[in-house]
Amino acid sequence: MNEELCDEGLGGEFSFSASLGDEGVRLDKVVASHFTDISRTRISNLIEQKMITVNGKLPKGKDKVKAGDIVSVTLPEVREAEVLPEDIPLDILYEDEDVLVVNKPKGMVVHPAPGHMNGTLVNACLFHCGDLSGINGVLRPGIVHRIDMDTTGSVIVCKNDRAHRAIADELKEHKIVRKYDAIVCGVMREAQGTVNAPLGRSKRDRKKMAVDPSGKRAVTHYVVREQFRDCAWLSLQLETGRTHQIRVHMAYINRPVLGDGIYGGGGALRVSESLKLDGQCLHARVLGFHQPTTGEYIETQAPLPEYFENLLKRFRRE
Repeated sequence: MNEELCDEGLGGEFSFSASLGDEGVRLDKVVASHFTDISRTRISNLIEQKMITVNGKLPKGKDKVKAGDIVSVTLPEVREAEVLPEDIPLDILYEDEDVLVVNKPKGMVVHPAPGHMNGTLVNACLFHCGDLSGINGVLRPGIVHRIDMDTTGSVIVCKNDRAHRAIADELKEHKIVRKYDAIVCGVMREAQGTVNAPLGRSKRDRKKMAVDPSGKRAVTHYVVREQFRDCAWLSLQLETGRTHQIRVHMAYINRPVLGDGIYGGGGALRVSESLKLDGQCLHARVLGFHQPTTGEYIETQAPLPEYFENLLKRFRRE
């Protein structure tokens, strides 16, 4: 089975023959290695629901696989759920008849996805606006770009398809101004710099991104705003906008974003745990774009969140 053909949203029956490399490995881990778009939790649920068999028999997740075993997986079709408006307070930085710019808080997901079907920015914007652009489908109305759940700051939401196309074109042509603030681990050797390293899907973990010579062009500019003893406050500007770009680029130069549990590495995690941080210290501060109808340049600024300000105060005292 070609794992690239497998998608968590598609139903069907799939089978594969366990390889020599699978010998002695737990069944749930073997299935996870073949179905990279499906979470381990869902795989465990499929085993409990008798949707996975080995040589035609019902196994347990902890059972070990032998080379040559035929593993069959039945994936129920996942239907797109209706996204409902929810009365969730919004910190609105700018609004007109075409677009809405919102200062997203930490912990809020931008659009519904498995495991986060409500309480998202989309749910809140549907309640506030009544309707959003439909170009990105049922689960992502109005969404042209995203920031991660634990990243705070500016997100633009489009109210109609015309505005959506205009903003999407600006993003494609790298005309949208996006400036971030981050606290990174370590001492910066230069007051400013540029990371120019192409990014692609990690070959080891398809849920992560990685620097890859065959990947897409990715450029991040940074300026040191303040250097502390063991970390630094940076202002960063995206020239391109790849998934997890800042987080991967900072880790690539051995200055991972503080609190980043995915790309930060052991040292960053230990510091994060000692500070009791909840996710990466990354904030989308500035968002600049041209109004889709008038062409006027609009620029918004999202103030630093309280947790970020408190960290800066703490580091200044050390």
